[in-house]
Amino acid sequence: MLLADDISGRSPADGGDWLSSIPGITGVKMGGHGIDPVIRGHKHNQLNVLLDGAYVFGGCPNRMDPASAYAGTARYDQLTVIRGVQSLLYGAGGSGGTVLFERQDPEFEPGENSRIELGAGYVSNGDAWNAHADVASGGEKGYMRGIIAGKSADPYEDGDGNEVRSGYDENSALVELAWRPDAVSKLSLSAEAVRGEDILYAGAGMDAPVTDHDLITLGYESQTGPGSFSGIETELYSSAIEHVMDNYSLRTNTMMWARVSSASDTAGGKIKGDLVLGDGLLTLGLDVMQNDRDAARYMASAGTVPTVISAYMWPGVSIEQWGVVAEYAAEITPQQRYIMGLRVDQVDASASKASLDPMNSMPWAVSPNTLYNNYYGTTATPQDETNVGALLRFEHQLANNSTTLFAGLSRTMRTADATERFMAATNSTASKRWVGNPTLDPEAHHQLDVGLEHQAEQYRGSLTVYYDQVNDYILRDRARGQGGILLSDLATIYRNVDAELYGIDLEGTYQWNKRWRSDLNVAYVHATNTTDSRPIAQTPPLEGTVSLEYREAVWMFGGEVRAVAQQTRVDDDINTGSGLDAGQTPGFAVYNLYGHYQFAKQKTVSFGIDNVTDKTYAEHLNKPSAFDTTVIQVNEPGRSYWAKVNIVF
Repeated sequence: MLLADDISGRSPADGGDWLSSIPGITGVKMGGHGIDPVIRGHKHNQLNVLLDGAYVFGGCPNRMDPASAYAGTARYDQLTVIRGVQSLLYGAGGSGGTVLFERQDPEFEPGENSRIELGAGYVSNGDAWNAHADVASGGEKGYMRGIIAGKSADPYEDGDGNEVRSGYDENSALVELAWRPDAVSKLSLSAEAVRGEDILYAGAGMDAPVTDHDLITLGYESQTGPGSFSGIETELYSSAIEHVMDNYSLRTNTMMWARVSSASDTAGGKIKGDLVLGDGLLTLGLDVMQNDRDAARYMASAGTVPTVISAYMWPGVSIEQWGVVAEYAAEITPQQRYIMGLRVDQVDASASKASLDPMNSMPWAVSPNTLYNNYYGTTATPQDETNVGALLRFEHQLANNSTTLFAGLSRTMRTADATERFMAATNSTASKRWVGNPTLDPEAHHQLDVGLEHQAEQYRGSLTVYYDQVNDYILRDRARGQGGILLSDLATIYRNVDAELYGIDLEGTYQWNKRWRSDLNVAYVHATNTTDSRPIAQTPPLEGTVSLEYREAVWMFGGEVRAVAQQTRVDDDINTGSGLDAGQTPGFAVYNLYGHYQFAKQKTVSFGIDNVTDKTYAEHLNKPSAFDTTVIQVNEPGRSYWAKVNIVF
């Protein structure tokens, strides 16, 4: 768990940037905003990402705006990362882990009923600034809270002084109301809005002049429940995203102008209750969700604003999902504990506009169903799935009570998302086509986690080794006449393969003495498409981080080095593989310095230097352009000086 106030580095650009600050978690980067997290080699919908308990699905078909892009540290107080499968309560899938962006109830000083927090930050490289105000008032019976925040950045420079398209502007606001009818219950309502504009992407052929998000949640929780239930939690939520990207309003383009307007609306809810059963606690839950996505591409000659539809990229896609879950946790002995769970999900997917022909009169501008039939011999008939997941986890505390051994077995199912199943980006050039597969089977992850956690007076640490055998892994690939693929023209397609992923997570902290402390983190994952005997693209290499901090009562100074190994296991050739990797990447090491000073109670200034040596480097992970074969690795910022201040009244 990481609190927003505990971030030792600069203020993150968004939730993905916040996640990437955690050792062992990497991100796919197209610019300075919209960083797409990767945990244990799992990405996209292989991770369950919840914002205040709500599922949010981005509005960009090429994931310029993953859910984490709408989770800023000004509006969320706490970030919790659950690696791998440790529970089935957070929804279907989540084979790589669960990410929870959460808010805490405001705390008031004794005798006071209001709280004001002001914060601001600045980063020299890119002239990036952010500011927020957080005001809360309340008491025992509830509270009101309001937050306003703004952030802006220009393009930064890499270590060689080259400008990288990475600027953005974003404003956001939150209103939250809570009522406590008694000491153990809370009814809450929150509404937040994010308005992003002029977001530049070096790693894409388009920028985003507009990306807006509105999220409303209504929740109730109680430590008592009806009948035999000892606690109950319910929530309803509604998320609406509007996203526009184009290749002309924020960059010079004398070729064909293109614009994509898209929307992603998600509504859902959940109810779960705790029931004391025997020596343990049984949690029963029901969750429902519906995500509707539309995206259309418009094209015109340079100098003419596009108004003619050339492709229904998301052709009225609707994915409905409801699930029931039961999870039981109990002690066998005071030193032994187990968790077992079962989850069943029903999924229904459809595309209401799949038979529509685009307005463009060019012969290549065909309906989504025509594309599906050309590449897979099928059309977008409604699809339904019944997916079953299970979990068994065992924990054993050794006699010294400082070491815990654990092992977990799980089966999780992930259904194809709107892009994988129904994408329909047609083009006159076959290699620039992007075609979803309506007949994809869901991924079935069979995962084993074993490891230990150790806690002592001077040091603590954990080691996890995991193995994931995946049936029907959903692979983004190129059409080469593989089984089930009717054409061999190098269009981007999707198909099911078998895969395996395995790796380690190592974390440790050592308290040298009262003032000196070190942290060590190591992460490695090995991912293989076993059907084709080739690496899975976009797999992060071995990496490690080590830090040393010196702390006094009111100040701290520290330094860290992050070392990343070269990645030679790539899938970078579209003629023989997916071509999603830019190529093999060299290793690198980056040095950062940071510190903070508490000049009064709840008043802190933080400062630091990122990339002290001004090194030019790029992460291995990249994202392909939405409409061509270009794969671009985006260089990270060169040396950056930063400072931030946080004051609570």
